[in-house]
Amino acid sequence: MNTALLDIQGLSKSFDSLEVISNASFSVAAGERLAIIGPNGAGKTTLFNLITGVYPVSAGSIRIAGEELTNLAQHERARKGVIRTFQNIRLMAHLTALENVMLGQTALINGWWKQLSVIAVDRNKWRREARDAMEQAGLAQYSDELVYNLPYGIQKRIELVRALVGRPKVMLLDEPAAGLNSDETAELAEELLQISRSGVTLITVEHDMNFVRTLCDRVVVFNFGQLIAQGTPDEVQRDPLVLEAYLGPDHAQVGGHHA
Repeated sequence: MNTALLDIQGLSKSFDSLEVISNASFSVAAGERLAIIGPNGAGKTTLFNLITGVYPVSAGSIRIAGEELTNLAQHERARKGVIRTFQNIRLMAHLTALENVMLGQTALINGWWKQLSVIAVDRNKWRREARDAMEQAGLAQYSDELVYNLPYGIQKRIELVRALVGRPKVMLLDEPAAGLNSDETAELAEELLQISRSGVTLITVEHDMNFVRTLCDRVVVFNFGQLIAQGTPDEVQRDPLVLEAYLGPDHAQVGGHHA
């Protein structure tokens, strides 16, 4: 894991006079599992939105495998292998689980008319690949069910499969364990470890530090848009700046915290 796959240098974002991300620089190695943590309002989701092209950057650069992404549109970044999931599930409730997974394949295809064929044409290679992905994830029995009929935990897993069929190099996960019970969280961590072993680099925003310790090699900590610490999960939990960010200056010497 020596090669920097995602490289972020001097990244800043302002909305009018409010600076939300300030001069952030860090890199993510190929195959790494990185967590981004910080108190509410630290800028974590804004950072994801900058990496994926939802927001234009105010300053700085974003590169994947040495290739500049900073001025590319969202769909162009997806084709370069930058794929994300969302804290609030963004599935199409009126479509089946399989059709939702197939929407993830449109990132691989140029031209809206060709993208429509992904779902419209039965018995094509896209449908076969989507069914295979559902089966590999242990979700084949839900393929033809409408999403709104499915439990929340299953919907979360379907969103993950949809991201995978887009063939990500880097998968950004925005609070993937939110709303899951302890058993579902443990299953998700194991599924993400398997995805990592397949060669996908994972970056996750997460508040559950037990989940972070289980999944991630390294943690980057933000507070008020500033990158204040990075290291292993245990290292950052002992960092005085991190303790102060979460607990306040009067408690900065208290051991341990919950992200």
